[in-house]
Amino acid sequence: MFFLCRWSVFSGEMWLILAGLFIVAALYSSVGHGGGSGYLAILSLTSYGSAEAIWLKQYAWSLNLIVAGLAFWHYYKEGHHDWSRSLPFIAASVPLAALGGYMSVGGNIYDLLLSVALVVAAWRLFAGKRETGQVEMPGRPKAVAVGGGIGLASGVVGIGGGIFLSPVMMLNNWATAKQTAATAALFIWLNSLAGLVGAGLSGQIGLDVDLLGAFGIAVMIGGVLGSRYGSEVSSQNSIRGLLILVLCAAAARRFLGVMGI
Repeated sequence: MFFLCRWSVFSGEMWLILAGLFIVAALYSSVGHGGGSGYLAILSLTSYGSAEAIWLKQYAWSLNLIVAGLAFWHYYKEGHHDWSRSLPFIAASVPLAALGGYMSVGGNIYDLLLSVALVVAAWRLFAGKRETGQVEMPGRPKAVAVGGGIGLASGVVGIGGGIFLSPVMMLNNWATAKQTAATAALFIWLNSLAGLVGAGLSGQIGLDVDLLGAFGIAVMIGGVLGSRYGSEVSSQNSIRGLLILVLCAAAARRFLGVMGI
């Protein structure tokens, strides 16, 4: 009852945040992503943008667990997941994501890294996905190296890494679009959990349960809709365009902060 009462007194900004999180979750889950980069972008454009890096990261990871979990369940149920394809990427990514989460990175360094991640995310949404030929499994050492590098970056920035893994898999013909979505969803879920564990071990976690509950409900609804309807959501193209603008605006805000402007 107390939690429901809190909803009735939300500010106008909070309702806009919840709407933004819902849209991000719906779009990202449709392609097997958790939406971490989108959540960071939304929060960066609000009064929460001045919060410490770990504050932003812990909520992005937590929301990733909800949405990527829904996305993985949907694609797994439809038979698109292949464990032999996912495991090599996961093998090194999970421990390195935990290491990245354990590391304390803040200030201008974090703002710069986040700006780069948001720009890459915007570019990937703009470019979209494409299948370019026959699918071939990558060599195990290459898959482990790619997964490990993305996992470390994910832990430092506070995302799940799907926005980096998916284009690598697609452009190298390592999987079909739906196989990529299934692998990315599992990759994001495990990396997000590892990032939270790493940050927790270093004593950085401090979640507000009521706030997480509000955020979580918004992304859960979006995640259910997005993962169910996938890329056939009728309004996906216009939402993608809006999200690209949000990502770029958030990246610009962070970068200008680094420059002292």
